[in-house]
Amino acid sequence: MKKEVSVVILDYGVGNLYSLQKALNYIGVQAHISASADALQGATHIVLPGVGSFQAGMKGLYERALVDPLKKYATENKPILGICLGAQLLLSKGYEFGECDGLNIIAGKVIPFSSLADNEKIPHIGWNGIYPTHDTIWHDGICSDVSTASQYYFVHSYIMQLAQLEDQYALASYGGCEFCAIVRHGNMYGCQFHPEKSGEAGLEFIRNFITIR
Repeated sequence: MKKEVSVVILDYGVGNLYSLQKALNYIGVQAHISASADALQGATHIVLPGVGSFQAGMKGLYERALVDPLKKYATENKPILGICLGAQLLLSKGYEFGECDGLNIIAGKVIPFSSLADNEKIPHIGWNGIYPTHDTIWHDGICSDVSTASQYYFVHSYIMQLAQLEDQYALASYGGCEFCAIVRHGNMYGCQFHPEKSGEAGLEFIRNFITIR
């Protein structure tokens, strides 16, 4: 697997890069951090991490001329994993500090949480479970064989609202608000949580992504 897989973590100025690289190294995968569009050409897997605002993320991608190469990579249905902000940027638009166009790789928008019950605070910070969109256990994809008892670490104030429900792969709930925890379109995924900060469950999630072809 090590010889066949070429993982690139994209550095666009707002990513949580090194903890993610460390997690990949821990499972035996060498990942290259790059801010260059040229790095996408030989990559078998792209990871788009992110911490920060939607507008800052898109600004960073444009400044490094990564927008069009990422879209081209996506048209080939190669594996992409967006993490937290990186997942949100895969969608069409974001509404943090005003409307901003996203990558539009997956149809949808990024909106704030609605009003929450039980005096829950925003941002949503901490451990939370995820569960399949439908009343069946995942039978394929990045959560294949993943237990619904697994917990993942979330830090976010905005949520993904998808145009096509079939792109909604997993859900989570916070303060009575059900939201998309994982988006999937073909071999392209985005997770609202941080797998690199989610212990063994997160490492298993990353392992599953690396097996996708």
